[in-house]
Amino acid sequence: MAVEAYLPTLGTVLITAAIDSINPCAIGVLILMMSVLLAAHRTTKQLIGLGLAYIGAIFFVYLAAGLGLIYAFSSMPLILTEYLSIIVGILIIIAGIIEIKDYFWYGQGFSLMIPPIFAKKLHNFTGKTTVVSIMLLGAFVAAVELPCTGAPYLAIITLLAQYFDFTALIMLIIYNIIFVAPLLIILFMVAGGKKIHDIKQWKQNNRTYMRLAVGIMLVLMGWLLILIANGTINFG
Repeated sequence: MAVEAYLPTLGTVLITAAIDSINPCAIGVLILMMSVLLAAHRTTKQLIGLGLAYIGAIFFVYLAAGLGLIYAFSSMPLILTEYLSIIVGILIIIAGIIEIKDYFWYGQGFSLMIPPIFAKKLHNFTGKTTVVSIMLLGAFVAAVELPCTGAPYLAIITLLAQYFDFTALIMLIIYNIIFVAPLLIILFMVAGGKKIHDIKQWKQNNRTYMRLAVGIMLVLMGWLLILIANGTINFG
């Protein structure tokens, strides 16, 4: 017998976004970019301005990608959407298992991370510190990491596409605000005098815990998608 429910709840979106926001790639590129700016003796005002340009580009590219995918999913026939949800659910569970693996054996075997060729391009980009180049850097980070590490976002998009309305749109916007929140916090911490080295060390020390948290959440989200697709949980 199916269980009637309004999903996803705001809590589901908030928790998923909070875990997804601890994104090693976006944080790593921001730290590298700020290191370059500080080494070039840029002012605090310039640091904040360029940092906001980078974060804003990530926000808008991620939001646009989410809206595009939701439109594509919601335009599909219902029967295809059900099968798509099952496929996405299975893929997300697999992604979660890979992330949990990295908690125990970090860097061994296959991992969900940006390919080295793109990582090198990102490092090259950080040396260009005009507003336009920084925005392009943010857009590039968002575009590259979405297919590589965007499984939590894909899970929420698939859920929202089941019953997309104005409330779901607000949830999507809230998700993306939370997603970039740690970047804003790090930016203003550095602008306020926090040493880049301390933030780098924190990221290094906690990277396995980040992957464990994301992995557990992905397994749960994937299972939820499958339950919705097979009718165990229905939208009320």
